[in-house]
Amino acid sequence: MVFRDYIILIAVIMIVLMMVIPLPTILLDILIIFNLAIALTIILVAMNTKEALQFSIFPALLLLTTLFRIALSVSTTRSILTNKTAGQMVETFGQFVVSGSAIIGFIVFLILVIVQFIVITKGAERVAEVSARFTLDAMPGKQMSIDADLNSGLISDKEARERRTKIEKESDFYGAMDGASKFVKGDAIAAIVITIINILGGFAVGMTVHNLSMGESIEVFTILSIGDGLVSQIPALLISTAMGIIVTRAASDGNLGTDITKQIFAYPKLLYIVAAFVAMFGFLPTINPMVPFAIAGLVAVGGYQMQKNLNRTEEESFAAEEEQQLEEVRSPESVMNLLHVDPIEFEFGYGLIPLADANQGGDLLDRVIMIRRQCALELGVVVPVIRIRDNIQLQPNEYVIKIKGNQVARGDLLLDHYLAMSPGVDDPSIEGIETTEPAFGLPALWVNEEMKDLAELSGYTVVDPPSVVSTHLTEVIRRHAHELLGRQEVKSLIDHVKETAPALIEELIPSLLSIGEVQKVLIKLLKEKVSIRNLTVILETLADYAQSSKDTDVLTEYVRQNLSRQITLQFAQAGEPLKVITAGASLEKRLADSIQQTEQGNYVALDPESTQKIYQQVLEQVQKVQQTGTQPILLTSPAIRMYLRQFLERYMFDLPILSYNELEPEVEVQSIGVVNV
Repeated sequence: MVFRDYIILIAVIMIVLMMVIPLPTILLDILIIFNLAIALTIILVAMNTKEALQFSIFPALLLLTTLFRIALSVSTTRSILTNKTAGQMVETFGQFVVSGSAIIGFIVFLILVIVQFIVITKGAERVAEVSARFTLDAMPGKQMSIDADLNSGLISDKEARERRTKIEKESDFYGAMDGASKFVKGDAIAAIVITIINILGGFAVGMTVHNLSMGESIEVFTILSIGDGLVSQIPALLISTAMGIIVTRAASDGNLGTDITKQIFAYPKLLYIVAAFVAMFGFLPTINPMVPFAIAGLVAVGGYQMQKNLNRTEEESFAAEEEQQLEEVRSPESVMNLLHVDPIEFEFGYGLIPLADANQGGDLLDRVIMIRRQCALELGVVVPVIRIRDNIQLQPNEYVIKIKGNQVARGDLLLDHYLAMSPGVDDPSIEGIETTEPAFGLPALWVNEEMKDLAELSGYTVVDPPSVVSTHLTEVIRRHAHELLGRQEVKSLIDHVKETAPALIEELIPSLLSIGEVQKVLIKLLKEKVSIRNLTVILETLADYAQSSKDTDVLTEYVRQNLSRQITLQFAQAGEPLKVITAGASLEKRLADSIQQTEQGNYVALDPESTQKIYQQVLEQVQKVQQTGTQPILLTSPAIRMYLRQFLERYMFDLPILSYNELEPEVEVQSIGVVNV
């Protein structure tokens, strides 16, 4: 704990002791001056903050200063009743305000307390209450706005986290201010009670203890009580004003003084109207014309000077902006910005703008947020920000999806229609515009609102255009997730694992494998749509086997075998046998005999005739399985799986190829086809 922390702790303890231990008058004078200095510091800081969170300690500080004033009032009351004095500060304030009349002094003190209690404290308390309520109610909307900006690429992940943290702090701050305002309200009430007690108690104590006459007792203790109330309430009034400034302060680029002068005098021409209005008072017979004319002249001259300064500032700003634009054009860095390529882009024609425009009911940005969350849960990768923009070069109803600047998918939408996909048996009564479902390539129809209900009754799957887009985008991301996983993304994933398993990362990277080699393994898994969310198991497997082999193909096979439960659940349904196409012994032998070993790795080398024959055999079995409505899965031995995958990858990218070691023992496997050559 640093020294300043001890000072705060000691100060709080001393404040409590002040209520119990009598203090000498010289120390009371010091503490009263210190109380005034603290209050003045607080209001000056409040006036110079640009936003409320810059003075986030204010609620706690309000409690401490209130406690300090109460302790000081108790100490001065004790000294007044005991010694008929509370130091020179209290007596000076009392004499100055009373001015020979105790009644006038009490009225002035009462006015100060009422102003603080009813005007400032009451208003600040209400503003704090409303601000806390509206800040809390606005949190969901602000969070959605941040997510929308993040998805559109306007802000980075770091800026999004900072904005979310700021929103949470604002909610906490205004909630605390709502409660802290009650301290000031209670302090104002306590000040009135303490002053009345001092006057009445002093009157009784003066006559009974100090043997003063009634007049002397009233004079002495009224002056001291009013002086005590003033030295306590003037700092309280300053701090109450500071509280009002804080809770009514909007976020700004300047302090209160700058904002007042900038905004009130932002329209200099209006000051001419004010000057003319003030000058009119000079024509009244009962008013000396020199006073209003002089003030009107000052206002008019001030307006003229401000108008000149405003024009000069606008000219300088315009010239500086033009110069900056010219510098950016001349600068070689302006060309570098053109080289940036977004990881994922979604571009659409002007006819599809309502999809992304929230004012027209579009929820594409919200759907993109859910897609990123879904991909993180299913694949274990953090999908980069998806850049969404309109493109006038596209057809009005056309959209394209790009990965790293290259188009990978496209589609067409009719916003006033629904996409209806047949259940297998077409109903001739369902009329629409023939098309193809973009995500899976199924034949479909665009039907209007009237035909929608009829299509649903006929068993068609009917979806709206936003759902078509989100489904297509999700499938494209799944298919190309391995292209989005760069070294920097792998480094971020590894750093995330390091927070919970530092020993694993220290052993694996970089002594056994580099980040690039880990990236290759993860890419191979994602290519076959195997989730890498369980990254700890993957890295544990790599740490176990990387000492014996650096071949990323071999390491990938070890990882797949350790993920057997995950892979089994991905393809097998509970209680049902797993239907597969089996690679025959002749196929496995042909591939095993054709493996060529090189320094760059092992690969299958087959002549064109054998390649075509194997491909035709596999395609024939796959088509038979697809006709039964079952997902085709090719099952082979562990030793040959990766080579069979390499061989078929170019022709049948989406065909799952599993080995026996990747299936859990309790899963029943049913062969519905065999591939032999």
